[in-house]
Amino acid sequence: MKIAVVANQEPKSQQVAKELQDKLRVANFEIDKVKPDVVITVGGDGTLLGAFHAYSHELDRIRFIGVHTGHLGFYTDWRDYELDLLVSSLCEDTSKSVSYPLLDVTLTYNDTRQDKQFLALNEATVKNLNRTMVSEVFIKEELFEKFRGDGLSVSTPTGSTAYSKSLGGAVIHPRVNAIQLNEVASINNRVYRSLGSPLIIAKDEWITLNLAEDESYQLHIDHLVMTEDNLDTVTVKLSEQRIHFASYRHTHFWRRVNDAFIGE
Repeated sequence: MKIAVVANQEPKSQQVAKELQDKLRVANFEIDKVKPDVVITVGGDGTLLGAFHAYSHELDRIRFIGVHTGHLGFYTDWRDYELDLLVSSLCEDTSKSVSYPLLDVTLTYNDTRQDKQFLALNEATVKNLNRTMVSEVFIKEELFEKFRGDGLSVSTPTGSTAYSKSLGGAVIHPRVNAIQLNEVASINNRVYRSLGSPLIIAKDEWITLNLAEDESYQLHIDHLVMTEDNLDTVTVKLSEQRIHFASYRHTHFWRRVNDAFIGE
């Protein structure tokens, strides 16, 4: 088994990553960041998001494991003081995994540029950089509403505990294959009207944002931020690909939610 260890730049994470690699070598695992079978991240959810995007072209064969060195994360099942137990679990590997849904995000333009496509583990958010954002919202090619406000955000079930939750979205179990649309500071009055509440979109439907022309937009794909001009549409649907986590000890989703938002 080939293993890649990816850590953030915090001194503690770097130290834990070095200790983990030493233990893996002693157990006769090969450290390989180019063609790994398993990617172990050391840090927090942000570190795992970065690794996900770095290896997003090989999701069909890579499994992820998260080790957290700070606060409890939604994608990190192991603590930094459990390295021996983690290595022992790897030695008894049965190739089992648990998978989570991903977003497929497609950008089209008003000019001659080719479409761009991204995968997102948490969410994709669109905002207008200069003024109120105006967008027609289509659900499965049917016009649903004309939105005016700061922006629109689409999340996965696992992403429902991140930015989506701060926007008033529902927390969705990752076994529910759906996506969620949230408004960011929508304008609702006698003249302009949108639904004003989160939408849960079925797995066989998709969302298309038909954006106003001659504007500059900021896109957030998980932790990635980019500015796009001449953007025509943003289409978001459930991806046919999924992220796979090695299931040596996978924390129950609702326990994660409790630990993060309720537990002491």
